[in-house]
Amino acid sequence: MFHLNIRRGFTLIEMMVVIAIVAMGTAVASLALRDGEANALERDAERLAALFESARAQSRAAGVPVIWRTTASGFVFEGLPASAAPMPTQWLDSQTSAPGNVPLVLGPDPIIGAQTVVLQRAGAQVKQMAVGTDGLRPFAVERTP
Repeated sequence: MFHLNIRRGFTLIEMMVVIAIVAMGTAVASLALRDGEANALERDAERLAALFESARAQSRAAGVPVIWRTTASGFVFEGLPASAAPMPTQWLDSQTSAPGNVPLVLGPDPIIGAQTVVLQRAGAQVKQMAVGTDGLRPFAVERTP
């Protein structure tokens, strides 16, 4: 009679393919996960760039300069027209700050001087990001090392 040799289990090649797929999936997942502190600082920086552009547009429309400066509890936009919607004055994350009290002048001229604000987040490691413009382009987030 014939004896069929039925193998049970997986071959070495099959096991190596599965391990390679799991390793690639783990690598992709670890790259997709971001540092929460850096993410919070980036959200504040992106928001501040958008607020600067909004204030700059309102300044040009009203023909008056708008000044941004930091305060003990956040920041403030001064000189906005009374008809303008109120601008936020707090950071999204309580650990975010803009060291140095250097005011930014936003408008009313279409071309303003080059200006940069450095944001930092206090924590185990101090992380920094900059929001700036060359005076012609819109404000944008600049990664700092």
